[in-house]
Amino acid sequence: MLWFWLVAAPALLLSLASLISERGRAAYIERRLHAEITGLPPASVIVPVKGEDHGLRQNLAALASLDYPDYELIITAHAAADIPPAVLPANAKIVLAHGSETKASEKVQNLAAAVHATRQQTRIFAFADSDGRVTPGWLRALVAPLGEPGVGAATGYRWFLPESGRLPSLLRGVWDAVPAGMLGPGDNPFVWGGAMALPKKIFAESGVLEYWENAISDDYSLSEAVHAAGYTIAFAPGALTPSPEPISALGLFSWTRRQMMITRAYNFRMWFRGLVAHLFYCGAMAACLAAGLHGHHVAWWTLAALLLPGMGKAAHRLALARACLPEYARWFRRYGWVHVALVPLATWLWLISLLSSSFGSTIKWRGYRYDLKERVVDQRV
Repeated sequence: MLWFWLVAAPALLLSLASLISERGRAAYIERRLHAEITGLPPASVIVPVKGEDHGLRQNLAALASLDYPDYELIITAHAAADIPPAVLPANAKIVLAHGSETKASEKVQNLAAAVHATRQQTRIFAFADSDGRVTPGWLRALVAPLGEPGVGAATGYRWFLPESGRLPSLLRGVWDAVPAGMLGPGDNPFVWGGAMALPKKIFAESGVLEYWENAISDDYSLSEAVHAAGYTIAFAPGALTPSPEPISALGLFSWTRRQMMITRAYNFRMWFRGLVAHLFYCGAMAACLAAGLHGHHVAWWTLAALLLPGMGKAAHRLALARACLPEYARWFRRYGWVHVALVPLATWLWLISLLSSSFGSTIKWRGYRYDLKERVVDQRV
């Protein structure tokens, strides 16, 4: 049984350490959600559009009706044909980038063009994704930490709330909730592109446009720029962004692999830590099953001890997400249980996506093929 404990013991320690870390996050999120928000400078909210997204008209309408005293909404695209008909809010400004000779991804080119088109009085740049349906207080929550000492950028995150109960869509939500557990007090490792904001002054001082020149990922590059300039990234839980987008089983595998390939290219250390951790988690699960089937009853207790902390952490993440999104209480009552029940399956999906992202450097994204090794556009597909 020595081989069993060599695999199971590290996984048990990782599970317990992960669960303990949730306590600090809960206090931080509670404080942020109930803090009084004052000092809301003029802002520009930028959202890139590339064809039809699920519920696109409603998503853009939500961005056009934020509870914020002074902001402009800029919808940016490569060309007019990329914006579907009858989806634009009446008060939105449209910016068409038309592409260039830069090696950056189309999304990054569109964002850069929109930044150049912002109004002069803007003091805050905020960025959203077209597949998210933000809540009215989204922008207020993002801006709130930006006045604190040393904070260079603020980030929210996404929470998938699929309207159907199909397994692939629900499983993606469980899988994607894991990085949300990395966001909390202090400096955070990354901003998420669907809910990120920073002062216009720090955007220029950090040289974000220079970091974007050859970038495929807008958010990882912005994170790198802000950290390189000596600033921290604050988590804004009130900017948790619901996404009702469904996905198929094949689409789920492609999507998770692409997420991990981008992470490997831009933050190898975080990707490698995830790979090692999930090799231990899944290896320990397999070892428990094998030992249990061979009559070692302690293995079943060990399997329970391995799974319960992860499921407990998932339940805690779920409770915090529900506190951030009280408007979706009905969804949480109906489907929230999957964030606990599907943890073992999601853990294996994490291992599969991490292992599959170890090979190759080319991704397909929004009609283009990108070479992550070189971080350049390969060709249109």
